[in-house]
Order: sequence, then C-alpha cells, then structure tokens
Amino acid sequence: MDVTKLRRAVARTRLAPVAAFPKRLARVARHDAKLLRTSARWLVTSREHHNYTYELTRLSRQHLAWFVSVVCDVPVKQVRAWFQEIESDDALRRHIEQATAGAQRRGLADREVRYARRIGWYAIVRATRPALVVETGVDKGLGSCVLAAALLRNAAEGHPGRLASLDINPEAGYLARTAPWSEVVDLVVGDSIASIEALDRPVDLFLHDSDHSRAHEKREFDTVEARMAPGGLLLTDNVTHTNVLADHAERTGRRFLAYRETPARHWYPGDGIGVAW
Repeated sequence: MDVTKLRRAVARTRLAPVAAFPKRLARVARHDAKLLRTSARWLVTSREHHNYTYELTRLSRQHLAWFVSVVCDVPVKQVRAWFQEIESDDALRRHIEQATAGAQRRGLADREVRYARRIGWYAIVRATRPALVVETGVDKGLGSCVLAAALLRNAAEGHPGRLASLDINPEAGYLARTAPWSEVVDLVVGDSIASIEALDRPVDLFLHDSDHSRAHEKREFDTVEARMAPGGLLLTDNVTHTNVLADHAERTGRRFLAYRETPARHWYPGDGIGVAW
C-alpha cells in the first residue's frame, strides 16, 4: 500500500486524531512562533501602549478600497487615488512627526506615521463632501488630522466643511492644534453625549471612537440620530467588538456594511470600520 492510500485508510479509523496530531502541532507552533517574533520586535521598537498604529497588508488595502467604493458609490480607482493622496501628503506627515517628537507624551508615541484604516475615513470624507463631521474620541489627534486634511482638500475644490472633535480629556488632540489643520477643527472638551446634544447644525458624518462599551456606543448613536442630515453617514470604530451600529441601522432603516482591517507586521489583530447609510 502506498503512502497516500495508507493515510486515507488511517483517516477512516479511530487512530485518525492521533495520527493527525503531529501535523496539527507543527502548524500551531509555526503560527505561534511567528506571532511571538512579531510581538518581541514590537516590544523593542515601539512605544505605543494603546491606539496602536500600523500599515495594512496589501490585500487589506484592496478590500478597504472596495468597501469605500460600495458605501460611497464611487469608482474604486478614485478611492485608490484618495488613498495615495493622503499617504503622499508630506506636509501632514512632517507635522505629525515633529509634533509627536515635541509632545509631552512622546514617550508613549511612535514618530513613524502609519494611518491604517484611517485612509478609509479620509476617502469617505473626500467622497461625501460633508459640511459637518463629528468624531467622538480624539486621543493624540491622528484621526482628526486625517479628517481635517480631507476637509481642507474638499474646501480647495469648493466644498468647505468642519470637524467637531469631542473628547473628555483636555489634553487630547495635540496633533490637531496646528494650522492649517486646526483651521477646520473644533476641539470640544466634555462628555460626548452632552456635546452631541449641544450641536446646533445637522451632522453629515458621525464617527464613534470614544468609550467602546456597548451602552455608551448605543447612547451616542441614539443621541445623534435626530441631528443627522438627510443622507448622513454613521461610522463606528468599534465594529469588530459590538453589533451596536448594525442594530441601529436595522431599527432606522439604513444599510450597513463592516470592514475588518489586517495589520501588516504587527501582533494586534486590527480594528475596522462599520458604516450605516
């Protein structure tokens, strides 16, 4: 009996799990060894302790481009061009590097600029040309800068807009406090629910990225719902952990899609973008 026939014969017996164990063990060991090498390299080279930054894999970028194309009903080639636009913005990149190097919290931040799924945020703003974007949760302000850069490009093309960045931490958003990006950003310190309730203009694009508990995420979407402009988009950065936005979309008659990013050369499994429109 040749080897192939022997394997097939063993697979039909009670010995199959025992015979397969060495091969299964080797596959797990290879996977874990790769992850441990990546994790060890990150511990030595990175300073970040949360809100990790990284590049996307090539395949993940392609999927993100199609995700934005479908949600915004624009050609995927145009989405890829917007990705290239933000990643080629040397002025923004230099600003982030310099601001990070001079920040009081520089000991917990990497100077290398890596946008990951935020290039999707950028492309969505470029595609939808919102007059008012509201984001909850700012941290250093990397995402705020990306959103502001898109709004500045839109304004140069005759479609001005502003970003309201809401955070409970008065130290948040230090990357977004420099012109020209600060010229389209309103940093609002306080509870996100109270800040949303105080909005006096319709919201064209809302991004949840604050307290990621299910209860708080739901409160934000419930609160902002009555303040959304016709055709406005709801986004969540919490889509890999909860189904809150999908449930909200179903209750309000919206469509919903989710994208999960895949980081390149990083131990963290990645976050994603959920969109209801």
